Amino acid sequence: MLVLYGSANGASAQTAIAQPDGEDNTAATTAAADPQSAGSPGANSSATKDKTTQLSDVVVTYRGSLEKAIDLKRDSVGMVDAIMAEDIGKFPDLNLAESLQRIPGISISRVAGEGRQISVDGLGPNFTQVRINGMDSLATTGADDNNGGNNRTRAFDFNVFSADLFNKIEVHKSASADIAEGALGATVDLHTPHPFDFNKFVFSSSVQGGENIQADKVNSRATALIGDVFDDGKMGLLFSAAYTHRNVTEAGSGSVRWDNGPSSGGFAAASPFKDALLPTTFIPRLPRYNVYTHDQDRVGLTGSYQWQITDSTLLTVDGLYADFKEKRREYDLEAVSFSRSGTGKPQTIVKDGVVAPNGNLVYGVFDNVDMRVEGRYDQLETQFGQTTLNLDQKFGDNFKLDLMIGHSRSDYTNPYQTTVTLDHANANNFSYDYRNNPNLPAINYGFDVGNPANWSFANGQSELRLRPNTTSNLELAKQIDLTWDITEHLHLKGGLNDKDYKFQTSEMRRASEVSVPNLPTGTSLADLTQLMDFGGKLGAPGGTPNGWVVPNIDAFAKLFNIYGNQGTFSLSPASNGANGNNRSVKETDRGGYVQASFDTTVFGMPLRGDAGVRRVDTDQFSTGFAIINGGLVQTSVSRSYSDTLPSMNLALSLADDWLLRFGAAKVLTRPDLGNLSPGVNVSVSGGSRVVSGGNPYLDPYRAKTYDLGLEWYFATGSYLSGALFRKDIDSFEQVSHTTQPFSASGLPVSLIAGTAALPTDDFDFTIPVNTPGGKLNGIELGYQQSFTFLPGFWKDFGTIINYTHVTSKIQYVTSTGANSLLTDLTGLSKNAYNGTLFYDNGTYSARVSVAHRDGYLTTVPGRNNNDVEGTKGTTNVDFMTSWKYNQNLEFSFEGINLTNTPNNLYVSSTGERSVVYTRTGREYYVGVRLRF
Repeated sequence: MLVLYGSANGASAQTAIAQPDGEDNTAATTAAADPQSAGSPGANSSATKDKTTQLSDVVVTYRGSLEKAIDLKRDSVGMVDAIMAEDIGKFPDLNLAESLQRIPGISISRVAGEGRQISVDGLGPNFTQVRINGMDSLATTGADDNNGGNNRTRAFDFNVFSADLFNKIEVHKSASADIAEGALGATVDLHTPHPFDFNKFVFSSSVQGGENIQADKVNSRATALIGDVFDDGKMGLLFSAAYTHRNVTEAGSGSVRWDNGPSSGGFAAASPFKDALLPTTFIPRLPRYNVYTHDQDRVGLTGSYQWQITDSTLLTVDGLYADFKEKRREYDLEAVSFSRSGTGKPQTIVKDGVVAPNGNLVYGVFDNVDMRVEGRYDQLETQFGQTTLNLDQKFGDNFKLDLMIGHSRSDYTNPYQTTVTLDHANANNFSYDYRNNPNLPAINYGFDVGNPANWSFANGQSELRLRPNTTSNLELAKQIDLTWDITEHLHLKGGLNDKDYKFQTSEMRRASEVSVPNLPTGTSLADLTQLMDFGGKLGAPGGTPNGWVVPNIDAFAKLFNIYGNQGTFSLSPASNGANGNNRSVKETDRGGYVQASFDTTVFGMPLRGDAGVRRVDTDQFSTGFAIINGGLVQTSVSRSYSDTLPSMNLALSLADDWLLRFGAAKVLTRPDLGNLSPGVNVSVSGGSRVVSGGNPYLDPYRAKTYDLGLEWYFATGSYLSGALFRKDIDSFEQVSHTTQPFSASGLPVSLIAGTAALPTDDFDFTIPVNTPGGKLNGIELGYQQSFTFLPGFWKDFGTIINYTHVTSKIQYVTSTGANSLLTDLTGLSKNAYNGTLFYDNGTYSARVSVAHRDGYLTTVPGRNNNDVEGTKGTTNVDFMTSWKYNQNLEFSFEGINLTNTPNNLYVSSTGERSVVYTRTGREYYVGVRLRF
């Protein structure tokens, strides 16, 4: 009996063969799982059919999919790792990023407890290129300000997609000429399932329900896949769908960075505790507690049509659609005095305090402290759509043409980004205490923060921000590849590609965000607020309130018609703070390559390899608002550059089970989209004050890469590997930072009109610059083994372990171009490891996985007189178990983020200066899967 069905989450499928102890059925597994790999000209040749119908008692095992991934890795010439469908389905992963972290060298960053972006071999998300069904793609979404907000970069947001939509992931860590340029770290290939992957009718579905322990609400996940082939197997259709509903409550503490005593005008000179006024003493700028609620819905659809027109012609049309929505509410209770000049910090009196040896004012008692509660409401949505057409045409036995035409679009909209603040001026006996916990201070506010009568909504003091914004990424790609099998051992390949790409972002704001209406007669803040009671979820020390008054934004909207776009609530893209986020970048990339592939012998040892060169011309056109003669003028800048990128990969079989690999290439990543604007943007959000300039003449990141690897395939489903890699980065892009009063910048004061900022306030001035770069060196170790050699039930165990160590030194510069720090590359974790212990006997299976990455730097030089900014290391543990009632019905249980790992951001390399410390809680799911 042949059983073909989808992954454990029902999204995609592979077939694998249950193997007797110690028996290697890899060839049969590959033929069954991938009909085209059986040597037929199409997916439905008679040879494939015969081989399929001769199989009996075939069941899907997790071990079989691991073996197929190993086969792909072993057969590749370059440095490639892969995850097959069962791996994705069997891991307890919420999305693709979390699946990818199982691959050596890949680490992820999380938002709301879920993987968002990946880093490869120490290089951040901007250096990874993602292709979906062979086409370059970019999907972006938004996040809270602590985690980057609206993604206006080239980094791919993997949380847009469920892992259940894909049946294969390949990660190319070494470059080759036939892979389009764009990656310094890796090229990630995502593949959706095709009907010829199954070659028969297939149906699978799954439903899961669970909860996040901090949200106390039901979460759900569902998947379905259906497909069939027709016309004697010459034509096929397949559709899949995935849906996730997720509620998360994120709670913790923050500071919006620390700054020294004299910053923002300094504390009142009459302060009894004089040490707080010193430049060597650092104070949290906005000590606060916060709670964020995330209500997310994610829908994904795939469709595939395949037509074997003739034995030599295969047409494949793929479609992918994803819709990721979120409603997020943020509530902050904060002291705003310490980050403001004028009536803020200069009026604040420091009555008492304790300064730690590292210079931190870890305990303080203050008078005349301005307090604030912020309520923010966001509606976010990313709609992603992609269609690709692939034509594979053979001409005789030695010549082949592959044609790809694709269209991809990612539209992110944030139509409601609304913030309402309530204020309490000059609170006395305010205190904070970090001495017992550097991340969660004990805070005494000096008054009842849960009483609406203690707060005000005052014109010129409180704020009402409306900041709808969008980001779009549009791409049209065409590629043609020709392959000529000159001999059995020599192949020549060449091709041309044409890509038109457009990035556009927009934003609107009010003319003045501190202009707020008076409350109507008979209306009080008690009518417009609510008490948020979070119990003990904050984890704050005793005495810190677990709830406080927050604005009811829905009530404010109804009372004042704030979304009517009229009067004081009129919105304009020309308003201060918004104009700089109305910009675009257009790129036209024209490239071509030639590549020779060969296999031969050297000293009696088989050698496979490829060598080639790619030439690419880039035309760039960027638009933004620049300051000319003291005013903002829309400006456009054009530039062009060309690159020649040679590459080579070699794989030498030292023995039957030993492979030695070497790769060398020149690579590039184009400049960050957010830095290419010819204009300037002034942003004021509460205590955050930033002036960011652009540079349309930034050079691409260019590097020379070298890879050396040794792999030992010592048993079925097992390998041991080690690899060394080096990246000589010749050109690098940095964002320099300077903190100074706005009045010292020379910019017109009119640029901050209508905001809450004063000309004497300290602003963080940033500008991207080209720098020489530096070197990155690393080592990867990988081990995978199925314990089939053990007796009894122990033979059903196995493990996957990998470890990566990376070092780098980059010379950072100041805004004047002077050398600053010589330190690690931003986004680089020196050490990262992943480990999985699994058990699978065909009926019962279990997985426990751990993923760790060291802390990493995020900003160098740091802001607010700090040398660096960074994120501390994380260790996440996930678990999954399943039981097959029969071949069609399976039950599962998953536990995600069992360590309840915090998101922990900091500033300064000299001490504990916590910026963000939040937890999202553990998640649990139970589910049932049905397959036919």
